[in-house]
Amino acid sequence: METAANGWSRDVMLSQITNGYIKAKGNAITNFQDTLPAYQSDLAQYAFKDPYNFSFLGTVALQHELDIEKNLAQRITNFLLEMGKGFAFIGRQYHLTVDGDDYYIDILMYHLQLHCYVVVELKAVEFVPEFVSKLNFYISAVDEYVKTSEDKPTIGLLLCRSKSDTKARFALRGITQPLGIAQYETEKLFEDVASVLPQIENIENQLEEDKE
Repeated sequence: METAANGWSRDVMLSQITNGYIKAKGNAITNFQDTLPAYQSDLAQYAFKDPYNFSFLGTVALQHELDIEKNLAQRITNFLLEMGKGFAFIGRQYHLTVDGDDYYIDILMYHLQLHCYVVVELKAVEFVPEFVSKLNFYISAVDEYVKTSEDKPTIGLLLCRSKSDTKARFALRGITQPLGIAQYETEKLFEDVASVLPQIENIENQLEEDKE
C-alpha cells in the first residue's frame, strides 16, 4: 500500500523496510490532536515519523546543525524520500526579519496534502524543553509573514539527535501551535565510535590535573 501510494521502486521499498519505515510512521510526539481540526490532525500525525533515518549522510562526525542542514540540502532527493510523500523543500537558513532583527529557519518545507508550511529545526544534541520555545516563535513568524489566507496553520517539526518521550510530551503541554518532536539517526558506526572517544571536557580536565 505504501509502495503504491509513494511510487517507490523495488530498491526503495526494500530500503524502507530495512530502515523500519512502518514502525516509524506516525510515531512522532505531537500536540496535533489539541491544535489542529480533527480532519487534519490524523493526516498530520501520519505525515511525521520517529525516528527519521539520515543514514545517507554517512558516518561523518556531524557536530553542528549547519553541517547537517548543508548535507541534507546536498542530498535533497534522499532527504525528501525520507521525509515522505507530500513534502516539498522550500529552502535552508530561510531568512525572516522580525522587528528589525534577522532570524534564520533551519529548513522550511511545504506539505502539499496538508496545505501548510512546515518549519524544521535541527539540533545536533539531545532534546531539551527550551528548543520548543524557539520553534514556537518561528511558527508564529511564518504564519505572520509567509503564510497566505489559502494556507493552513504552519506546523513545526523539531528533530534532535535523541530525546526523552516524557520530556517531549511535557514540553508540548499548553503549546497552542501544532508542533511535533522526533529524533533522527545517522550511521550507527559513528555513534558507536563516538561513544568510546574521550570527550573534550574530559580531556581538558585531565590536562588541568596534569598541570597541578
